[in-house]
Amino acid sequence: MSSSLSLGSSSPLDAHGWDSGWAAAFAPYAAQGLVPGRVVRVDRGQCDVVTADGTVRADTAFVTPHDPLRVVCTGDWAAVDPEGASDPRYVRACLPRRTAFARSTSSKRSEGQILAANVDHAVIAVSLAVELDLGRIERFLALAWESGAQPIVVLTKADLVPDPVGLSYLVEDVETVAPGVQVLPLSSATGEGLDVLSAVVAGGTTVLLGVSGAGKSTLANALVGEDVMSVQAARDVDGKGRHTTTTRNLFVLPGGGVLIDTPGLRGVGLWDAEAGVGQVFSEIEELAADCRFHDCAHEAEPGCAVAAAIEDGTLPVRRLESFRKLMRENQRLVAKTDARLRGEIRRDWKRTMTAGRAAVEFKRNGRLR
Repeated sequence: MSSSLSLGSSSPLDAHGWDSGWAAAFAPYAAQGLVPGRVVRVDRGQCDVVTADGTVRADTAFVTPHDPLRVVCTGDWAAVDPEGASDPRYVRACLPRRTAFARSTSSKRSEGQILAANVDHAVIAVSLAVELDLGRIERFLALAWESGAQPIVVLTKADLVPDPVGLSYLVEDVETVAPGVQVLPLSSATGEGLDVLSAVVAGGTTVLLGVSGAGKSTLANALVGEDVMSVQAARDVDGKGRHTTTTRNLFVLPGGGVLIDTPGLRGVGLWDAEAGVGQVFSEIEELAADCRFHDCAHEAEPGCAVAAAIEDGTLPVRRLESFRKLMRENQRLVAKTDARLRGEIRRDWKRTMTAGRAAVEFKRNGRLR
């Protein structure tokens, strides 16, 4: 086996997350004389790949499938032509991904878009310079859980909330919509919370997510320890900024691990994320298990544990409404690409309409047809 697969060397691959599992997966490609490397940037049909001998530029033409979720992505481990094999060099294959962070595009074709691959942590940056949007946080969390990564919510620009009590209330608000997720107030300006986050993400691959103006580029610079990303000021009126980051870039962190910075996301569409939504709203899923009917819609059914929790105040109405919204959106998206599910939804709709008409008839005439 090539020395580039050795874990004992001080190869650049080691710093980028190479391990025995990746070495085993790459063995068939090593037998073909190909070279392993990690994709650190993709643009215009080409990518930068870190190999044992340094960073090379490679063409992705050989691995450009029709499925947009299978295109070469930042974070992928790739099999690349050895030096001198061709000009330009080509990515010949990508190793199967351990995790993948994907969202739906704004395209009317309802396509998915892969944002980052082989990620261990998903850091969701939320600015405290503007009012918290809990619904958007829930949406990001659903995608993060679905990807297979462990989400972390970072409340950036915490120095703008000097009152410790007020800051603690904001943290609590986010914790209520992020069960099982660490919520960390952080200030890149003062360094507050930076050591904690650095320790959490050390040793793995972290993707940095958030809307434009959330302070992601500033946070990326703070974590990397140098100005690797340009920074632009956000508007005071709404906290939004222009897209400082235009491509997804992978950087090695000084304390271990790597960071993938992504462009600010204007839209955060779900992509087949039912399990992720269930994880975000785990308290609703737990309550639903105690409903009298297994297919309870949590509307007006007798014995509905979710409705009871709404009634006694233990479950906020906003949480249930947000859960329903995300589940409906996800179902519609999946239905566009799944003919069988489309048929089921259509049949459910017809049954609902029939039942509704029967109820109206009974009300009018005191009998069913």
